[in-house]
Amino acid sequence: MEALEILNQHRTYRSFDETYQLSEEELHKILNASRQAPSWMNGQMYSIVVIRDQEIRKQLVAMNPGNPHMLHSSAFLVFVADLKRTEKVARHYGTDYPIDSGLDPLITAVTDTALALENAVIATEALGLGSVVVGSIRKDISEVSRLLNLPDYVMPVAGLSIGKPNVEMRIKPRLPEEAVVHYDTYQEYDYGLIETYDDTMEKFAEARETKRWSKKFADYFGAAPNKKVDEFLKMNKFFQPNI
Repeated sequence: MEALEILNQHRTYRSFDETYQLSEEELHKILNASRQAPSWMNGQMYSIVVIRDQEIRKQLVAMNPGNPHMLHSSAFLVFVADLKRTEKVARHYGTDYPIDSGLDPLITAVTDTALALENAVIATEALGLGSVVVGSIRKDISEVSRLLNLPDYVMPVAGLSIGKPNVEMRIKPRLPEEAVVHYDTYQEYDYGLIETYDDTMEKFAEARETKRWSKKFADYFGAAPNKKVDEFLKMNKFFQPNI
């Protein structure tokens, strides 16, 4: 498929043919494409954990029962922000490694991880397969980290289920361009654009949505954020305990 067509036809799949087995060749095409993603200074501050063990996948679903595809998909990958590799480099050269003094190293690593994840999504679709990104693995971030034996300086960012879809999905509408794209400087826009999108999404009528788009995020960000992530970052040396 042409690259632009793949990008413009993107949709998320959550239901996969359990009899379909992803070949090693397909898996490595996806992994190789993922590893070619752009990264800051070519630092490649991420790692990819390929979960082959069905028992581990079952435990992930037990923690996150709303995503059974983590077990039933052909492949499940976990993308982690990885500052352990650069810590090894610092130790090799005998230099300090004060990454816990500010947010920028973590932002850099998470950005690298997200870029690698998106390349994997595009490669998956280029092979005629489907995927779903699982950000909710951060809900139980410490438990997931222990399950995957992640060292300090490594943070789970998102999972990716890959397989052959057995339910066709429609392309989900996006926010109006005027609410997202700015030229030269950030431009204020009328709230009516968001209301228009609310109406668009209501007409789209995705079965899993129970609220208007705007209300969903008003409720989500109106609640306290997931403090487990803060605790995890302090415990795993991304932040100093007093930050």
